[in-house]
Amino acid sequence: MKKNSMWSLRLNTASLVLIPAAVGINYLGKLFAGLLKLPLWLDSIGTCLAAALGGPIVGAICGAVNNIIYGLTMDPISTVYALTSGFIGIAVGICAYKGEMKNIKGAIITGIIAGLVAVVISTPLNMIFWGGTTGNVWGDAVYAWAIANNIPAFLASGLDEVIVDLPDKIVTLLVVFAIYKGLPKTLTGLYKNDEEIESLD
Repeated sequence: MKKNSMWSLRLNTASLVLIPAAVGINYLGKLFAGLLKLPLWLDSIGTCLAAALGGPIVGAICGAVNNIIYGLTMDPISTVYALTSGFIGIAVGICAYKGEMKNIKGAIITGIIAGLVAVVISTPLNMIFWGGTTGNVWGDAVYAWAIANNIPAFLASGLDEVIVDLPDKIVTLLVVFAIYKGLPKTLTGLYKNDEEIESLD
């Protein structure tokens, strides 16, 4: 029973409220990062929080829906990265279920894992749609440096992603950790599927 609960999809009232709330948080994070010209995305805070609370499937839904909505309203190419966001939600949901979000060290480890997932999935997409760049000034500067030093484009694109996504996801998961710890247990209890998830507390 415990083995199956991580992948159970229980779209109860709590989960249905969580999904639009997570998408809204993602939007605000992306807007905040853009206005301040930060070298981070900060567009997956809601996705990761949803994954930590509701599990990998809810996290994946939040991540994918976020990119689809953003793609339909702001940037069409963003829709393609729904795949990346979905897998970030899955990775964070699994880590949270395994108890990795119970302390800061675990949050950092989860951030590194989520960042590596983003790098692996986004790099081929960047090559296809952007010629290898990410659109982030800091990351693209590294890409330009790598190309100038005769590093193959795919590796240069991977470095571009690493420079942006690893710090971004570590910061994101630390923010999520702080938010999660600040939530009342009566709220977090609404999302627990079984006793094993209690390792988050």
